[in-house]
Amino acid sequence: MNPMLLSKDTTFLIGQIATLLGYLMNGIFWILNKIGIPNTGLAIILFTIVIYMALMPLTIQQQKFSKMQTIMQPELAKIQKKYAGKKDQDSMMKQNEETQEVYRKYGVSASGSCIQLLIQMPILFALYRVFYNIPAYITQVKDAFQPLVDKLIVTAGSTDYLSATSAASQYAKHFSNANFTDGVVSTYTQNTFIDVLNRFSTSDWQDLAAKFSGLSTDIQNTVSQLERYNNFLGLNIGNTPWYTFRQAISQHSVILIIAAVIVPVLAAVTQLINVALMPQPSNQSTGNSTADQMTNSMKTMNYIMPIMSAWFCFTLPAGMGLYWIAGSVIRSIQQVAINRSINKMDIDAYIARNVAKAEKKAAKRGGRETVSQKLMNQYSSMNTKSIGSESSTAKKSGASNRDKEEKIQEAKKYYDSGKYKQGSLASKANMVKDFNNANNNRSADSRSDKK
Repeated sequence: MNPMLLSKDTTFLIGQIATLLGYLMNGIFWILNKIGIPNTGLAIILFTIVIYMALMPLTIQQQKFSKMQTIMQPELAKIQKKYAGKKDQDSMMKQNEETQEVYRKYGVSASGSCIQLLIQMPILFALYRVFYNIPAYITQVKDAFQPLVDKLIVTAGSTDYLSATSAASQYAKHFSNANFTDGVVSTYTQNTFIDVLNRFSTSDWQDLAAKFSGLSTDIQNTVSQLERYNNFLGLNIGNTPWYTFRQAISQHSVILIIAAVIVPVLAAVTQLINVALMPQPSNQSTGNSTADQMTNSMKTMNYIMPIMSAWFCFTLPAGMGLYWIAGSVIRSIQQVAINRSINKMDIDAYIARNVAKAEKKAAKRGGRETVSQKLMNQYSSMNTKSIGSESSTAKKSGASNRDKEEKIQEAKKYYDSGKYKQGSLASKANMVKDFNNANNNRSADSRSDKK
């Protein structure tokens, strides 16, 4: 393992993204320090704003896809209801073809939202790693630990003491690799000490000062510097709300109790607001019990997750909770703006653009029938299957080819009737449906007359 990367995340892709985001976080903190307000909490908020603004285009695309799903839902539900309970391969293939046809009609991909999520997820995981281990990415915060660490490492018993603390539970193997070469402490060992000290609560620092009284001045200087960085509106974001809550109970301090619960409560409330603003799955039954169960499960999870995050906030440093609050507030503001934009959006024009893009992609791949071509072919053939069967009947009864011409002319009447805007996707897509419905009615009338 590269010792310089010990305290950074080294997971494939996420680690590399976290390093890049760390440069941004470090730059923001450097600017804040230059203007005299080097504050980790403020840096987290500004950093979160920058990241979510950068992700805004992906968020818009995802929300537009959700809007399209709402529009497509009645058609998809009809298909699912049509094939409900049919598990044979033929029916499943037909259901898949008809479903894909709906997506092609609106010019979107069934995996449209997944692509945006796949891009965003590594970034969001990397953000978590940066906030979870601030000293690894912000040089000035790491430098605040350095003078104490240099002295603590060469102090007898310090390694054994730190390795036995609860903050060091995940660094046990790192301590076994700590070493000194010709009196020079390795960067690996220094980073391990910093990682552990970064997990210390106020009581841990007090215990450390009591154990190593000779370093009390260095410990106090380090704590003072970290408090300057971590103090956000009177709250030390380096402590967990659970620690603050226990401290408040022991001191019978109402103010501290409020301070302890404010971050977890705000984290849950802001996320619930964010969920309420997001497009929700349709309540309409699809006729598919599995799909309906999944939809209901998603709705339930949307409201359970904010409650779970409140609990997580109690056990993690308050800085993580601050990040969740900032992220939820920013997403809510974005969501309000996106909702207004989508509500004013010309859906027909948006669908037309999607279809055009889909056709260009299909043309590049070559050999695939475009959406417009498919619709026009349907227009020309007038549902080959039904007309073919009727043609067979017509042949048996001695009907001439004029019947076909009459059918096409009748179809054209529906197209030219003005019911749908000429040239629009809706006119082409619904023309065949109207003709077939009328044709079925005539067939039913014919059967009735025969009776």
